Amino acid sequence: MPRRRSNPGHVLAAVLLALAGCNQAPTDETGAEKSPQQTVGLMTSLPLYWPEGAELHELAAGNTAPPWQRQAIEGRYAIVPLDTLSPIPALPPDAAEVDPLAGLARLAVIQPRGLSPADNVALDAWVRRGGRLLLVLDPALTGDYDAPLGDPRRPVDGALIPPVVARWGLAISFDEGHELAVTTTTLAGAQLPLALAGRIAITDPRAADCTRLAAGAAASCRVGKGQVMVIADAALFEHPELAGEGGVRLREVLAAALD
Repeated sequence: MPRRRSNPGHVLAAVLLALAGCNQAPTDETGAEKSPQQTVGLMTSLPLYWPEGAELHELAAGNTAPPWQRQAIEGRYAIVPLDTLSPIPALPPDAAEVDPLAGLARLAVIQPRGLSPADNVALDAWVRRGGRLLLVLDPALTGDYDAPLGDPRRPVDGALIPPVVARWGLAISFDEGHELAVTTTTLAGAQLPLALAGRIAITDPRAADCTRLAAGAAASCRVGKGQVMVIADAALFEHPELAGEGGVRLREVLAAALD
């Protein structure tokens, strides 16, 4: 995990306060607020689906409001939350394994806790069969989280780069001397805000047909019959000020990767 000179979340908060009143994206007029017709699997350590710090009894009772990220995503997609990507043994010994990726054509893996060897194998096979993947791996998160370091509920501060990334001919690096600032670039026509982003390099052009995008903070790869979009920054999924009104920018980036 990169060393921090100070808490990036505290520093970025001041920047975002200045941006909040003058850098809002326009309201989405494309009908994204209609009932979702597409399904996306979601694996993440970030509080995107369940509210941060919510207790099990609160979730069961439905007494918590969904995070703004979930509301934004569900404006376009129906979410299937995932804890694993590899087949799960069934309880009856004679029953077939349960494949969590079965029936999914789209998958978003955003700052995961770490992919097991079986997850790497399953993800690679799923993509090569024709799946569309958004893989977000941020070397240095900039959000503020209540859970202390070491608490399993805390998001992964520095992404664990899974071996499947190298299998697709990519590498992600991070400059620890990089100054904290918010910049905006484009990704397949969508606006992509960045804060302490990593850099993606194509290390093996023969592994997949990859193109670097967003000033090197992203890459798009054709892998077998599938498509992979890798982004080395998660700021868009951490800060509502960067996601635009109603999360329009977040939805646009998802659409650029998954549609």
